[in-house]
Amino acid sequence: MRISVPKETRPGERRVALVPESCKKLVQAGYEVAVEAGAGGSAFYSDESYREAGAVIEADAAQLYGTADFLVMVNAPGTGEDGRRDEVGWIRPGTLLLASLMPLRSPAAMQVLAERGVTAFSTDAIPRISRAQAMDTLSSMANIAGYKGVLLAASHLNKYFPMLMTAAGMVPPAKVFVIGAAVAGLQAIATARRLGANVTATDVRPEVKEQIESVGGRYVGIELAQSAAAGGGYAKELSAEDRARQRELLVEQCTVVDVVITTALIGGVFAPRLITAEMVGKMRAGSVIVDLAADGGGNCELSKPGEVVTQGGVTVVAPLNLPASMPTHASLLFSRNLASFITAFTKDSRFQLDLADEIQAGALITHEGEIRHQRTRDALQPAAAG
Repeated sequence: MRISVPKETRPGERRVALVPESCKKLVQAGYEVAVEAGAGGSAFYSDESYREAGAVIEADAAQLYGTADFLVMVNAPGTGEDGRRDEVGWIRPGTLLLASLMPLRSPAAMQVLAERGVTAFSTDAIPRISRAQAMDTLSSMANIAGYKGVLLAASHLNKYFPMLMTAAGMVPPAKVFVIGAAVAGLQAIATARRLGANVTATDVRPEVKEQIESVGGRYVGIELAQSAAAGGGYAKELSAEDRARQRELLVEQCTVVDVVITTALIGGVFAPRLITAEMVGKMRAGSVIVDLAADGGGNCELSKPGEVVTQGGVTVVAPLNLPASMPTHASLLFSRNLASFITAFTKDSRFQLDLADEIQAGALITHEGEIRHQRTRDALQPAAAG
């Protein structure tokens, strides 16, 4: 069975789906692994390192796609739009695809994959159960985003993060407020604490209080009228009453800190608007907001995804695809997640399709010409009606 690893063509993407370490593991499991020439270059994995791992280097991209039994990618294949090559057109019907497809953000692209007859699995739809932890690309990449987001905040802040004792006297530590305490938020708290900042954090799920404290943060929160837990470590949208109370808390905290780092996503996909322009106007001049939810639309009203803006002396940083800014380790972790998924269902040197399995069923987006993922089908209905 041939596993193909194409070069990523999404603008700004520097990761590669499989690194040599994982290729070697898959070759030992009986797979033939083909890698497009230069696929790992941006992440500093050479073609030679792939050859040494037992992979074949393929110079012809169309040939690589067309001969694949199983495509593994970071992002969804291109459809010929936005300057990308028409990779979907090269895929044979019946080919398996494993990638972080984010189907709810691009349901129309999932329809194209379905029409092509691709059996597509999305890693961000893998159920968050103990058996699937090693396959969880969302957590792996969120960890990197939380870490890098704090470094961005430190680089834009006009102060030290740690308390320093100098010959000129003592410099107090920076105050950091983290909104959202899932994987990215917890890593942001831990990283800010390592840099010496005083950190407070909040989450609509009060059960994460102990987790916040375990990495050095101080929890602040509100008593919710309704639970905001959506299961699987995700949060759901708050009621109007709870949103109003949360807004009061955010105003109170944002106006007394130097850095705000936001990580909130609804269902792990879309970003709720938590910080209004009015709230930013009340923050101290020189403060920094790092919006780690920019890929999902942004938690701050002033965020411009992919840009840095300043208003009223407050700098708003809204980075996109932060894991791609650390491509070596991001690729390593992503690759290990994909290899874990493949090897978990490998028998006799082949991937065994088992749609009765909870993990495969949860991650399956398209199969046999249809969209099988219910939430993606629901997202397409308004467009179909229009």
